[in-house]
Amino acid sequence: MTPASSAADTPASARNGYAARALVASVLGYAMDGFDLLILGFMLPVIAADLHLNSAQAGSLVTWTLIGAVAGGLIFGVLSDYYGRVRMLTWTILVFAVFTGLCALAQGYGDLLVYRTIAGIGLGGEFGIGMTLVAEAWPPAQRARVSSYVGLGWQLGVLAAALLTPLLLPLIGWRGMFALGLLPAVASFFVRRRVEEPALFTERAARGVRQLPLKRLIADARTARASLGVAILCSVQNFGYYGLMIWLPSYLSKTFGYSLTRSGVWTAATVVGMACGIWLFGVAADRFGRKPAFLFYQLGAVAMVFVYAHLTTPAALLVGGAAMGVFVNGMIGGYGALISELYPTDARATAQNVLFNVGRAVGGFGPVVVGALAARYSFAVALIFLASIYVLDVLATLLLIPERRGAELH
Repeated sequence: MTPASSAADTPASARNGYAARALVASVLGYAMDGFDLLILGFMLPVIAADLHLNSAQAGSLVTWTLIGAVAGGLIFGVLSDYYGRVRMLTWTILVFAVFTGLCALAQGYGDLLVYRTIAGIGLGGEFGIGMTLVAEAWPPAQRARVSSYVGLGWQLGVLAAALLTPLLLPLIGWRGMFALGLLPAVASFFVRRRVEEPALFTERAARGVRQLPLKRLIADARTARASLGVAILCSVQNFGYYGLMIWLPSYLSKTFGYSLTRSGVWTAATVVGMACGIWLFGVAADRFGRKPAFLFYQLGAVAMVFVYAHLTTPAALLVGGAAMGVFVNGMIGGYGALISELYPTDARATAQNVLFNVGRAVGGFGPVVVGALAARYSFAVALIFLASIYVLDVLATLLLIPERRGAELH
């Protein structure tokens, strides 16, 4: 496809094949994010014992991975709007793969911290670029649904890590697990060879019109309001997700005396609910609109987190956790379509990565705040606080977010 060609000039079969390849590449990219962060959590005790790390040093490996992810999201989002979605997605995967592989050679805290931070930079760019690539490849009627599939990639990665790490870690050790991180480099060659740039991007690039993409996020009052609204939505999303998922096993253990295995099973029910919620969100957003879907999920999150804080029986906690998961994390299925429809092609990937990673940065405080509230008061009080922050989400959606379902991208 030449830069001057348009989607309308391409046969439907070719367009469908391209859209499917773009979707697979984007889902794989985000799945690697989920897989990497979860295996790191599983391996921290083993790494700490082998390299003689204290608890603060071990925890900082996760913190600096997330810091790197925020930085990578900002950097690669802007570069993607200048130089292309596929090109930058390839680079994010390569950076992530190479420096994850280098972690297998770490001799101490210092070099491992550097490798993890740089791997995080690659990891952070994948979500927004993948969402942009998919949004520009698929028709408006299916945009939210396929964007939700990218969100499901994270859950697939988490599931793979949960199943494979207990099996492989005793056999190949933590260094072997990091060495497996080189495998995504193979995926980068698939992406580069099999997925070309979207026609929407190549047409814009051919015209040679370039503007500072960050400036486009506040180009006028309406756009600035939308940017603020999306940043609030992403912040609440990440704050609630990390706040819940980090502390949920401890809540079940300390409040109800659940063993680690039982806490894991009950937490898994919540993760399954999250996956179902993401898929259902995409279907609902395409059928009923972006704002109605967000408002329904936000009100559901308020109700279900509040209800969960008052559940006491094992059956109720199991079912309630799954229902809570549907609403708390299901909204991640809608950001790709929502953000893509609010911003032009020359700022779309920047908007996806900047706004979502602003939320990721704020969300990093979720475990700290929830832990502090649980220590001072109780886990139930911490959960009620989490329920209340979704009210802010509702206000932001009502007052700041315009409805753009079915909009043609430009």
